[in-house]
Amino acid sequence: MEYKRITSITDPNFKKLHDLMKEIFPPEEVLEYELWKEPLEDPGIRVFVAINGDEVVGATEYRYYPDWNIAMTDFTIISKPGLSLGRFLAQNRLKDLQKLANNNGKELFGMFAEIYDPYRVGHEFGGVRVMDPYVRREVLSHLGYKRIDLDYVHPSWENNGEAVKGLDFCFMPMNDELESIPASLVADFLTTYYSILSNKPKEWIDMIEQLRSKEIISLLPL
Repeated sequence: MEYKRITSITDPNFKKLHDLMKEIFPPEEVLEYELWKEPLEDPGIRVFVAINGDEVVGATEYRYYPDWNIAMTDFTIISKPGLSLGRFLAQNRLKDLQKLANNNGKELFGMFAEIYDPYRVGHEFGGVRVMDPYVRREVLSHLGYKRIDLDYVHPSWENNGEAVKGLDFCFMPMNDELESIPASLVADFLTTYYSILSNKPKEWIDMIEQLRSKEIISLLPL
């Protein structure tokens, strides 16, 4: 299996990836095909696919932020069982991020991720059993992710001003004993991460203001 980066919408593997995203994720979570042009060409955004033969069977998108020495996992897709895709993607992603952090003269501090909470909002992920949100949540907990103590919403990627709920915002510290992180880090990160969307819901704006009123925010069990 090959771990290959995609940097252009003209890459044939990107069409396969985008079709996979539309099969698995809800519409408000999938950026339109043409709008991927700039993100893919951005050196800071890393989109990798797992290729088995000529088929795209998995993918992960993530970013490293050198100023904060943290990463963000945008999404992970596993389309088939029996290929150890979860470990393949997680291990290759971590190796790549550790290399980026080392090039920055540091050891990676940790990684953010949005995680569905199926106990609040059900979602079938296109009926793909290996993407079952109950299983994914436990896998991410096993990897070391912790839930940030926050009533979380995010702006819809359809840029329609709607607040997307039913997710937790989480952080995987490289030091598993870490129990809190600066609230300003979370606020600054989310403000930067969603700067591409011009139409922010009031719930999101209020959440950011609440974060800026705190010094630290707790990391809770997932």
